[in-house]
Amino acid sequence: MDRFHELTAFIAVVEASGFSAAAKRLGDSQSGVSKAVGALERRLGVQLLQRSTRRVNLTDAGRSYYQRMKPLLDEVAQADSELASSTMELSGLVRIAASATFGRLHVLPLVPKLLALHPKLKLDLQLTDGVQDLLADGIDLAIRISPTVSPDAVVRRVTTTSLVCVGSRKYFALHGTPKTPQDLVHHNCLIFNGMDQWVFDGPRGRHSVRVSGNLASNTVEAILAAVQADVGVGMFNGASLAGDRRDPDIIQVLVDFISETRDLGLIWPNRKFIPARVRQVTDFFATELAGRLGTSLGGIGAPS
Repeated sequence: MDRFHELTAFIAVVEASGFSAAAKRLGDSQSGVSKAVGALERRLGVQLLQRSTRRVNLTDAGRSYYQRMKPLLDEVAQADSELASSTMELSGLVRIAASATFGRLHVLPLVPKLLALHPKLKLDLQLTDGVQDLLADGIDLAIRISPTVSPDAVVRRVTTTSLVCVGSRKYFALHGTPKTPQDLVHHNCLIFNGMDQWVFDGPRGRHSVRVSGNLASNTVEAILAAVQADVGVGMFNGASLAGDRRDPDIIQVLVDFISETRDLGLIWPNRKFIPARVRQVTDFFATELAGRLGTSLGGIGAPS
């Protein structure tokens, strides 16, 4: 078996904390990765990994070997990347993760342009509002609003989006328009991901209002659909209401009480080496999203 393949498999298992996650990262089968690591251990005559049904741990010999070999593998990858980037044609697979609503609204429309520029590029786009372990899931690039990530991750801030409190014209016509944040206790507030404390600014500084309603969901899409269906009031980042999804019947309230913003960031997992294709795809989305959101944010109606 190829020694470089053995080493690559071993490094991937260590960094992904398991054979299954390493296989996803490498685009290989779990059995193939396991065989490669086993061949490496037999060739070296030492056990590098302690395997159990739940996790994989480094032995002392494995830890020492990883610390010696990882920089060498990074140097090889960097040399390959520099040579590949000198040709302007990108190829290979890039796995991208984005939140469901933001991804459908702002990432998907950019995909045709990216693939037209780089026909040999392959994208695996995963849209979910759930929290992902980027490294374990083999994600190369995550596009998140105010992401919660490992402190070792690389986050590139693209732009900011304001929070907005909105409802439909019909809902406010039936139930009245809130004039202060405290008025929300008398409204049907729709709860995303358990967040029932909405933060506002006022004469006495920042304060939160506990809200409640008859619908909660772990997806922005469901809350937005309920707002559009005149069910109640929702709190969103402005990017979720921008662009093609802007609805003239959705109006913003309590504007003077909201100053909080969210950062849109492009995230690389905790890896020292970033392939050239991932770097260039990141640059593409940084430029395109900054321009797209700069021209599409705002424009939400005010109550009449």
